[in-house]
Amino acid sequence: MSTAKTLILTIVSIAIVAPMAVAQRQGEETNFRKPKDEADLRYWLENMVWHHNFTKGEITAATGLKAQEIDAALTKCKISAATKPRRPADAPLLVLPYPGGRHPRIGFLEGAIRPQRETKISVFTPWDDASYVVVDVPEAIFSNLGLTYLAHTHVPTIWEKQKVELEKLEWNRRPDGALDIERKLPNGIVFGTKIAPKAHEVRMELWLTNGAKEKLTDMRVQNCVLLKGAKGFESLTNDNKVFAPPYAACKSADGKRWVITAWESHQRSWGNVKCPCLHSDPRIPDCAPGETQRLRGWLSFYEGDDIQAEVRRIDKAGWRAK
Repeated sequence: MSTAKTLILTIVSIAIVAPMAVAQRQGEETNFRKPKDEADLRYWLENMVWHHNFTKGEITAATGLKAQEIDAALTKCKISAATKPRRPADAPLLVLPYPGGRHPRIGFLEGAIRPQRETKISVFTPWDDASYVVVDVPEAIFSNLGLTYLAHTHVPTIWEKQKVELEKLEWNRRPDGALDIERKLPNGIVFGTKIAPKAHEVRMELWLTNGAKEKLTDMRVQNCVLLKGAKGFESLTNDNKVFAPPYAACKSADGKRWVITAWESHQRSWGNVKCPCLHSDPRIPDCAPGETQRLRGWLSFYEGDDIQAEVRRIDKAGWRAK
């Protein structure tokens, strides 16, 4: 290839990629949420410092606070790695709202600009309290109307096409460690998620009520388990994954540990090597106006080398709807 042709191709490539990179960077810079009061600030600082081990830059990206404001708040609240409380041995798995500020993906970032934190939770591993997976539930909802919801900016949703901006929400945090959230879309559709941590697993529920005038059909959901934050699971490959519908599982690099997820009304198990992530994606049954549909999901960790036996054990745990 001639030098002139190479130069032309390079210029064209830059012209295509550069605007995407700029849009992504600008989106991330404005994707913070300032704490609403002192109690809220304390909660998020504990979340980010004690558990997610955020850098000061990541705290700024999540909260919009300047470095000196963060230092002052950490000193006032006495929050540091040294003040992290010890969790009781019999405590359920630790589940926290994901604070944003650190992108939950390693790659394919252009496919998830301005990730919304109100769909994302961190589930910390039982063997390493600094390792966690981020569960994005729901990451996306498709229906006969089109892309009805998306938890980041990428493919335009039916609302973005109408230039309708959805309000920012936050998880409801319950005293027993459970989390729940509900969103009402402009056409009356309401959906929500409940997260219930147990000693050895996390039970999940996704529900949708059709408040629109027309029947909803062909409803498909993407529920994503992002592996970037779990040490030993972050390899950019699918060779470490097992797909046995409705289950999807990822094996650690040493082969001794597993992350397992599943959803009923299953339609597809898969993984994106660029993120990397794990999917067990369900289908919501058709929903007439005024009707509600519910789906149940599962997430757990396993230490051992017989994943088939563990899946059979989970299958008998009664996590699906009766």
